[in-house]
Amino acid sequence: MEPGQNQRKPTLIGFSAVLMWATLALLTDLSGTVPPFQLTAMAFTIAFLIGVMAWVRTGGNVLRHLRLPWPVWGLGIGGLFGYHFFYFMALRQAPAVEASLIAYLWPLLIVFFSALLPGERLRWFHGAGAIAGFLGAALLVTKGQGFSFDAQYTTGYLAALVCALTWAGYSILSRRFGAIPTNAVGGFCGATAVLAWICHGLFETTVVPVGWQWVAIAALGLGPVGLAFFTWDYGVKRGNIRVLGGLSYAAPLLSTLLLIASGRAEATAAVGLACGLIVGGALLATLDFFRPQVGEF
Repeated sequence: MEPGQNQRKPTLIGFSAVLMWATLALLTDLSGTVPPFQLTAMAFTIAFLIGVMAWVRTGGNVLRHLRLPWPVWGLGIGGLFGYHFFYFMALRQAPAVEASLIAYLWPLLIVFFSALLPGERLRWFHGAGAIAGFLGAALLVTKGQGFSFDAQYTTGYLAALVCALTWAGYSILSRRFGAIPTNAVGGFCGATAVLAWICHGLFETTVVPVGWQWVAIAALGLGPVGLAFFTWDYGVKRGNIRVLGGLSYAAPLLSTLLLIASGRAEATAAVGLACGLIVGGALLATLDFFRPQVGEF
């Protein structure tokens, strides 16, 4: 599908998910010491309730929204739960800096995998923009202090790579199931919540939130671990998926700026350079979004 006016609104709706994901680090920090699978389960339970409310608004039997082909269920649960499962496993088995850096390959993978979709054409500026964005994200994750890979953490690195491949694959394959309504995401959120509760019971000790931590958890479920998955689904199905991939590196940048503004991180030269790389990469990645006649890759 050629980039055009009919893709701009869905692309902007999809980009709203990136903006919501930018609040993830701050809200997670504000949620206190709640273990990751418990936090995921609580947030996705709220996200499921968002889906149920959307089903009720459409009228009729809400259970019809759960009558989906098994491949669709596999894709939805594999994408939402699989991403979080492998991300948390990566953090358990490898240093956070290296694991997070590998996991942040997913926007780059989306851009390059999009060439496999019917009617999509990859152009040089899509790739260049995504690579610049990844380099900017790398600076943010490593704080400009470099990184090193150690063979003893290979299992963690592989889990992080599977995490990146899972989300990129989910986003690309969602395009192939474009006829499935976005409301189906509510069912995926419900299944993910159940699986996360099971993992919490197996691997973690329950921590009861207190005070404002409940507000942070509710905000997570309403925003970056809730509504964001609905708008992302709409965007990747109907918008310009290459542009969305390139713009996704705005999430770690905006997340860092929010942490700086709230006094939880420090402004450094590395953040400034990362800002330039991510913003410049985003401008490159969106070149044909505004100029459809730019040459091919």
